[in-house]
Parts: sequence; C-alpha cells; structure tokens
Amino acid sequence: MSTVVERFPAGGPVTVEDLLAALRSAPTDGPLTVGDERVVEFLVAFARRLLRPAVARRHPELASLGFFLRRGELARVRDRVAETPGELRFPRGLVFHVPPANVDTIFVYSWALAALAGNSNVVRISSRSAGAADAVLDALNETLADAHPALRETQRMVTYGRDDAVTAALSVAADLRVIWGGDGSVTDLRRHPLAPHARDVTFPDRSSFTVIGVAGWLAASEAERDAAALGLYNDAYWFDQAACSSPRAVYWIGPAADAATAQADLRARLRAVLDGKRPEVDAAMAVQKRVATYGLAVEGTATGIRFDGNDLATVELTGPGDIPRRWLGVGTFPQARVDALADLAPVVVRRDQTVTHFGLDAAELTAFARTVAGRGIDRLVPIGTALDFAATWDGYDLMREFTRITTVGVR
Repeated sequence: MSTVVERFPAGGPVTVEDLLAALRSAPTDGPLTVGDERVVEFLVAFARRLLRPAVARRHPELASLGFFLRRGELARVRDRVAETPGELRFPRGLVFHVPPANVDTIFVYSWALAALAGNSNVVRISSRSAGAADAVLDALNETLADAHPALRETQRMVTYGRDDAVTAALSVAADLRVIWGGDGSVTDLRRHPLAPHARDVTFPDRSSFTVIGVAGWLAASEAERDAAALGLYNDAYWFDQAACSSPRAVYWIGPAADAATAQADLRARLRAVLDGKRPEVDAAMAVQKRVATYGLAVEGTATGIRFDGNDLATVELTGPGDIPRRWLGVGTFPQARVDALADLAPVVVRRDQTVTHFGLDAAELTAFARTVAGRGIDRLVPIGTALDFAATWDGYDLMREFTRITTVGVR
C-alpha cells in the first residue's frame, strides 16, 4: 500500500487511502467557504512569522510572500470573486498541487490562494526542496498550533518519491490539479487521468526578459539607477535565474551610441551590488556559464562575451531575434538593442511570460502589449518586481480558477 510523509501538519508516513479519507470528511465546524475567515486568520498569522527579521534575513524571498499574505492583500484577492446577484461562488473541492523543486516558495502562493477559495488541498513537496521550503514548513506548523481545527482537517503537504501509484490516486481524487514545472513534467503528470469533471491548470516552461529605455536610463537619477541595478539582482539571482519570471536577456531601446553608455553604466552598478551581496557561484556553475556562452558564439548568435568574475557575464547578441530562452547559468545576461519597443513584437513567442521594464512609459508598454496581442507575455512589471507573485499569473485569474459558479435564476 503506497504511503506519503506528512510535512504539514507535521507527521509520519500515512497511506494515500487514509490521507484522502481524512480530507473527504467535513471539518468539525462545517466546510470551508470562499474567503473563509478561518483561513484568513491562519494566513495572516503565518505571514507574521515569515516577516520576522530572523527569517527575512536568512530567506529574503519569504518577505515578499509575507507581504502577499497580509490581511489587506487577502481582502483584495477575495474581492475578485465576490458574489453578484444571481451568481454564487463555491470552492472546487480537492486541489492537488505539484510545484517545481527549483523555486522553493511557489507552492505556498498556489496553496494559499486555493485554501482562501475554500478548497481542501494536497501539495506535493519535493524531497529535494530545502532552505526556504523548510523555513516555510516550520512556520506553517508553528502557526497551526493556534489555528482553527478546520485547517488541520483540510490541508496537507506531503513528500513522496517517484511513485506513480500515489500520483495516480491523488490525481483521480482531485477536482483540480495544478502543475508547475517544465514541459516534460507537465506532460509526464498528464499521463495520470483526472476524474471526468476535473481539469488541469498548468504552468509549463516559460522565459522572461528585461527592456530598458536608453533615454529613460540616462535621464534617471543616480539613486534610481542604483535601485534598478539592485532590482535586476533581486529578479535574477534569488532563484539562480531559474524562475520562470527571472529575466534571461536584456533589450536596450534607443540609439546605439547611447545604448553602449547605458549598458556600461548598468554593468558597473550591478557589479557594485554583487560585490556587496556576494552570491555564491560554485566552480561547476562557472564552467556551465562559460560552456553555454561560448556555445552561443559557436552557433553564430553572439558577437561578444564579457565575464566580470564568476557571477556576471554579458553577451552581445547578433540580433534581437537570437535571444536564447534556455537557462545559461546564474548571472548571464544576453543583450541586444532595438530602435523602438515595437521592434521586439516579432521576437515574442508564446513561451515568453514576464517583461520587466525601466525608462519606458505606460503608453509605450500598453501599445507594445496590444501589438503582441496575446501571442506571448502575460506580465509587464517594473524592474525589481519580477518575482512578486500576483493573483493573476500566466494569464490565469487564480481565484476564479479555484472556485465554481452556481447561477440562480427566477422568472
């Protein structure tokens, strides 16, 4: 009989049959509802633990999660699915989440919104997850001590090995399955059928890039440019540039001579940030970066490569269409220049997710989005906020995905 290890609530091995049986039982004080106050209280208390200075110093990415789970933000998210005359909102039921191992905290956002929508949840935590993921699980279990029993009765986070029997059982029991990961992971998990009424919400391989208006950069103050360099560091280095929303290329918008000046300025400011932050880049990663970047030159898509230590590499691309969407190693920034933002529209593909920007106004960004017209790009956000999760992600309004509508009509 297949077993899983319960991580939240903390426990030992349990059979998948017993796990599902427990989740099918209604909570003692009644089922969860959309925007349930019992869940809100738990998430707010959990957020306070994440925002403690000791936790935030060790894992700065958890501070963003803590801010996302503040009461005011939860209220705004809950308002997205407020009932209207003739339409009632209800939870979907049981949600099975399969997050990636390479982004330690993404599972919390997915789970928190599904719980806020009133669902019972099972989250698979990779056995390879550590660091921030362990800090999250510790905080969740600490918070549970003073929480309403309904949280213990409806929410589970578990670890298990590559056990198709467990995945199949959890999949067929789910009303909604949420899959985060590479294209291969999504395809592999889809081998396991869902119940006829259920469906998937998938977050497959994505890529992202940064656009910087040359005139805007050169006109910005010293403090603004320093903040942008720090923002690029946060966007790229927190998850080793492997997160789907981390920029893997930089496009400069403006004349060539001014663009060269702006590029050199950003590189110097980013170098200063790195000297202060001192991110770890081991020897294997340094070798990987050199193999990947020189590979671009061999392919004919790079005209210049510059290494500023093991933690920063810039690559001059032959043209804007030569953007390498694969991961090249943390701190690697292919770059290209175009005259106008609209010139990038033909480059965009469906895989492109987030565009972080600096030195461009709302009208330019909106016009660009309309030109792309949904062929790609789900988010255009200021530099430094690439990793800020939102209730709308990859084009999904998650609170709507996590709820069902019952209509009531009368004559």
